[in-house]
Amino acid sequence: MKVDQMVMTAAAMRASDIHLICGLPPKIRVDGILQDLTSDVLSDDDCKKIAEKLAGEHYDSIRDIGELDMAASIGGERVRINLFHQRGHISAALRILSNHIPEVEELGLPKAAERFANYRKGIVLVTGETGSGKSTTLAALLNRINETRAEHIVTLEDPIEYLYEPKKSIINQREIGTDTRSYEDGLRAVLREDPDVILIGEMRDLTTIETALTAAETGHLVFATLHTNSAVDSIDRMVGVFPEERQPQIRMELSTTLNAVLSQQLLPRAGGKGRILAAEVMIVTTSIRNLIREGKTPQMHSAMLTSAAEGSVTMDNFLLELAADRKITPETALEACNDTDYMKKKFMF
Repeated sequence: MKVDQMVMTAAAMRASDIHLICGLPPKIRVDGILQDLTSDVLSDDDCKKIAEKLAGEHYDSIRDIGELDMAASIGGERVRINLFHQRGHISAALRILSNHIPEVEELGLPKAAERFANYRKGIVLVTGETGSGKSTTLAALLNRINETRAEHIVTLEDPIEYLYEPKKSIINQREIGTDTRSYEDGLRAVLREDPDVILIGEMRDLTTIETALTAAETGHLVFATLHTNSAVDSIDRMVGVFPEERQPQIRMELSTTLNAVLSQQLLPRAGGKGRILAAEVMIVTTSIRNLIREGKTPQMHSAMLTSAAEGSVTMDNFLLELAADRKITPETALEACNDTDYMKKKFMF
């Protein structure tokens, strides 16, 4: 089966990913579960030919670097591609991206998150593990701004996933490795490009976090992602990147610029068909700003519980709502929660 046929077939089966590995049949991930796409085992030559077709003129760079990230349209679908060497063979991991940017309200986010596109400055973090839908959430938020405000949006992505059609806003999408050499170079230039809204695909290190803080302090709205599992963990992750002597200053800057943190995960729906978003939102209130500044992150969970009127909701309480509405099973809620004792008491396990 040719790669474009694989992508078309996988997309028709609602697969999120395709894995092509020498010695195994092509695999797809549907609703988070891996399964065979076909029974044909891929040879080393099959994998090389697929990699050559996918990489095109960039194929030689795989040999030099060891891996290659890119995005392309294949079989009518937008696909994120990662090609890499393993045990002397080339493997491919393909993420099938939606051509449709959903409306914010379609995602099932907490109500407070639907207001993030109304912010004019500051930082909004979207966190979660790989495959938790962060890119889709950010795309929906940016597209809401695009539809409602005359702004200049600049994105730094690795690689570009969703493609925007300029409406009220103008949009420049810059891909790492193609349009700029690195996040560091792209971020160094972004503040000279007259942006109103900046998307940082991933805050990976001190430089990206520092630039995000600077951009927010100078009146820009910054959206960024982190690979953390909770809103509170995100604070410690950002601060912990910096040397100890700089951490008080970073806490101060973060306390004045951070607007909100959205942490999300995708869970199997009750009944076994499809997945549903579970999320927590931390709206940064005055009390939470004080806790950030004072380094009292363990107390933020309690502060989130007492700021429900402002829109904050913990992951565990959101899971309880999903279970009460029978959108997920109690067992799924227990597996996905942060406090198992709390959840067991609620479900009387």
